[in-house]
Amino acid sequence: MALPTSDTIVTYPDGATSSTGTVLHSEPFAGGRSAVLVDTTAFHPVDGAWPDQPADRGTLTASQGQQPIVDAVVGGILDNKVHLGADLTVRTGTDGWIFVVAHIIEGAPPAIGEQVRIEVDREYRSALSAAHTACHLAALALDAALSSAWSKTVPTDALGNPAFDALAIQSSRMHPNRSVDTYRIGKSLRRKGFASSALDEPSAVAERVNMQLAEWVTAGGVVRIDRNDHTLTARRTWVCELPSGLTNIPCGGTHIGNINELSAIRASLTTRGIDGGRELTMETVATPTTAMGN
Repeated sequence: MALPTSDTIVTYPDGATSSTGTVLHSEPFAGGRSAVLVDTTAFHPVDGAWPDQPADRGTLTASQGQQPIVDAVVGGILDNKVHLGADLTVRTGTDGWIFVVAHIIEGAPPAIGEQVRIEVDREYRSALSAAHTACHLAALALDAALSSAWSKTVPTDALGNPAFDALAIQSSRMHPNRSVDTYRIGKSLRRKGFASSALDEPSAVAERVNMQLAEWVTAGGVVRIDRNDHTLTARRTWVCELPSGLTNIPCGGTHIGNINELSAIRASLTTRGIDGGRELTMETVATPTTAMGN
């Protein structure tokens, strides 16, 4: 049967944790597993180009029974060939490609054309969503805490502060209720006007970050994902209502619905010397309210 001719429809940006879809294709995957492509899914996959949020956990149910989804990756189709995971060497949205969510299962895949049910582990999703929202807020708070360290005009973030996070980020990883972001402060950033001495006392910077985070947690604020269509490759934006106004950050992950779903957000900062500069690591911990997961 022909491969999919359009991008996967995804419902996880709206918070969906279950979906029904039609199997369009299955592809052999490493370790004797199968990659199942459906037309619509609530399952969040990991994107190899920027693997900040891991894949959801959950199950796929078909006529042959229920099977665990052991992983989910973004795949691409070009010239009637499927490229999955590390074999996908182009960024999502590249012209000429079809991009899909590949659900990785063990054993035989369901039949082409069959209707399947996908269920997401809600507790795990909630913990990743909490981490992702807290990560964005911590990045904004870090930008604000370092705003006086710049001697030149640089791009700004959604709150109007110099965008340290966007300019220095090297990697970002979500874990349940926790995120770890790594930044590089090297020659390039210093040429842009950043004074690395601003990080000589990372605990003092963390204190300013946490004061801002505490204010935002106390105030609360609606969180949503805006998107221009429902496909995997649609441009998606994290939007949060803060006391100073709406913020927006491009993001393909999942999020909680309001900051008040968290009782606290705390960030810690550490630095170390590296060749040509310094590396900053920010670990952010999100504490859910007791209402979450009930």
